[in-house]
Amino acid sequence: MARSLPLLTAFIALIMSAAADLHGAETVWSGLVIAENVAQPQAIPPELTRIERPLKHLFGYNQFQVIGQSRKTLQTGQEDWLATSKFFGLHVDAQGETEAGYVLNLKLYKEKELLLETDAKLNKRSPLIIKGPQVGSGQLLLVLVVQ
Repeated sequence: MARSLPLLTAFIALIMSAAADLHGAETVWSGLVIAENVAQPQAIPPELTRIERPLKHLFGYNQFQVIGQSRKTLQTGQEDWLATSKFFGLHVDAQGETEAGYVLNLKLYKEKELLLETDAKLNKRSPLIIKGPQVGSGQLLLVLVVQ
């Protein structure tokens, strides 16, 4: 029994460490969204239902269509990922985690042309929404949400 106590203690520590790692991992949803006003708006995509009211209030559009998206589970807060559509690409480079959220470097491309590069903070409790260029009769929005 005395020999198995250190082994049992190590096993319990391993299980607790794995559980802490799983709890600490968070998923970030990144979306390229076209916002526009139309006569017969479609239902809001499921990824945006949680933030429908602020989207409509802040930007004044009645329809939001996700044209590109990505989900990334962050383990270290140092990952990078890409959300793409036919013409646009959003490269997200997480620079680290703070207590409130994540520090990000964002690059928006239209095909291969860099349109925007900025540093931003993504709060764990509220979405990050950036107004992009006009696209046809609408507006491109960059949306990031910690899920």
